[in-house]
Amino acid sequence: MKNTIGLTEACNLISANRLKPMDLLQTSFDKANEVEPVLKAFVSRATLESMAKQIKPGPLSGIPIAVKDIINTVDLPTTNGSPIYKDKTPAEDAAIVQKIRSLGGIIFGKSVTTEFAWRNPGPTTNPVNAEHTPGGSSSGSAASVGAGIVPLGLGSQTQGSIIRPAAYCGVVGYKASYGAVSKSGAHALSYSLDHIGFFTRSVDDMAFAFNNLKNSDWSDPELIVIADLVFGVNRELPMLDKPKIALLETPLDHMMSDDQKQALHLAAQRLEESGAIVQKLSLPQEYWDAIQAMNLIMEAEAAEIHADHSQHVNDLLSIHIQELVARGLKHSAPAYIAAKFLQKKLRTSIGTYFDKFDAFLMAPASGEAPKSLVSTGDPIFCALWSFLGIPSITIPAGKSKNGLPLGIQLIGNYRGDAKLLSVAKFSEFALA
Repeated sequence: MKNTIGLTEACNLISANRLKPMDLLQTSFDKANEVEPVLKAFVSRATLESMAKQIKPGPLSGIPIAVKDIINTVDLPTTNGSPIYKDKTPAEDAAIVQKIRSLGGIIFGKSVTTEFAWRNPGPTTNPVNAEHTPGGSSSGSAASVGAGIVPLGLGSQTQGSIIRPAAYCGVVGYKASYGAVSKSGAHALSYSLDHIGFFTRSVDDMAFAFNNLKNSDWSDPELIVIADLVFGVNRELPMLDKPKIALLETPLDHMMSDDQKQALHLAAQRLEESGAIVQKLSLPQEYWDAIQAMNLIMEAEAAEIHADHSQHVNDLLSIHIQELVARGLKHSAPAYIAAKFLQKKLRTSIGTYFDKFDAFLMAPASGEAPKSLVSTGDPIFCALWSFLGIPSITIPAGKSKNGLPLGIQLIGNYRGDAKLLSVAKFSEFALA
């Protein structure tokens, strides 16, 4: 069995009794043993025996899933990438882990995260070239899917921690509308900005994962419920016919490498050749200036989240977290409230552009994964969409001159997840 079997393909084979869950788990287990000495994507992994005991019927029956190590699991420690939690095993699964188990999914292992999903990198390397970063903070999940260990990984994004590593590792990464996926039981970086999201190897796989793992609880005021997606006979998502796509011209464009500019230009050209209507669009500067408000919110909330750590175990925090907290403590309550109002205002006003366009198109990062394990790259290309809480997805779009993956990023309207995924399916087909 090939190692790169996708999520929907595996689910279809298992449900048709043409693939035994244990055979899939064995293949994933063997692949991890083969590549982990260099890849270092996992903090801990389940044994084959323990995974065998978890197998039960369901739409995700037998599917091995990497879970970012800020997301609570009762059977494996949740370290948050910090020595403070090195041996801590939570008493309760996170809400999304509970959902995975209820659907028959298997927790394959806890994937490496930067410390508390912030800047201090873990040991994970890029699956294409080990001298390059896999991105962060969802380093291990992106790398484990990119390396063919698991067909589905859980990550989180506060600024760019799903979209960027997915682009660097050559996989599909998806951050849904804010509140569409429960983050209960995941360690917070910023209450107002955190999203739980996914890594897969195709848009169909992503749509299937999102459809099964999105929130369905109407009683939680912090969450929203997105209507179920409609699939074809083999769990295939219909693609949007002749989508209208805005190619964004942004103040960040000068930061793109020549390879990334070329990949974006070629993607726009292929989209048009496949029937899409692509038009250039510049958003008012107030949107891009709002990234400062995003940083203010994140810093202020992080100062509160890490107050106990700062008071009792400050010496076990990296300089990155210490500086984040220090910045947060300098912000005033009125400034924080103003930033929150701006977030709400711009999330609403961005919707007017989606009256004319089905999706925005831009780069997911400045280019290929940097040649470094000290930094995980710059999240700035994803930050605005995280601030607004609107859905975004990255899909692979060729390689750089150095043979490293490149991607494109598509952005949709708040609660417009189904449409964005169908545009992404069209785009994936156009770029194939």
